[in-house]
Amino acid sequence: MSTSTSRPVAAGAPQVDPRGLRAAAGITAAVLVLVLLTASASTPIAVGLLAVQAAVFAIGAFLGVRHSPYGLFFARAIRPRLAPPAELEDARPPQFAQLVGLAFAVVGLLGFALGSSVVALVAVGFALVAALLNAVVGFCLGCEMYLLVRRLAPSAA
Repeated sequence: MSTSTSRPVAAGAPQVDPRGLRAAAGITAAVLVLVLLTASASTPIAVGLLAVQAAVFAIGAFLGVRHSPYGLFFARAIRPRLAPPAELEDARPPQFAQLVGLAFAVVGLLGFALGSSVVALVAVGFALVAALLNAVVGFCLGCEMYLLVRRLAPSAA
């Protein structure tokens, strides 16, 4: 979700633990790697994994990242074992990032459904790069897109 600098949180905005966002990105990256590894000839395994990931993205995009399966896993299984976070971050940028991930997952599913493995693999590859950037270095590409949209059209987001 975040780069090394923190973003201010608007008053009343939902907040999330940035460590949970990175953990979720790591799980997402693992799922997407499995999609790529099993994607030969649009196998049902690859399509099923991508459909599950699309559902996770949809939950995060429409209900909020705290309600996504990966967010719930972090909150229940990992966060209790950690010290409190140094700071919380605005949940709106990562929620937008989930919408971007959903778009790539849907394009991938459509590619598989229409017999275009190249389209599917490229879409999954883009989503994987974004997930890895977040998981490994804490740079959320979708979050940065959100901030850019906010700057260009303040009333749009």
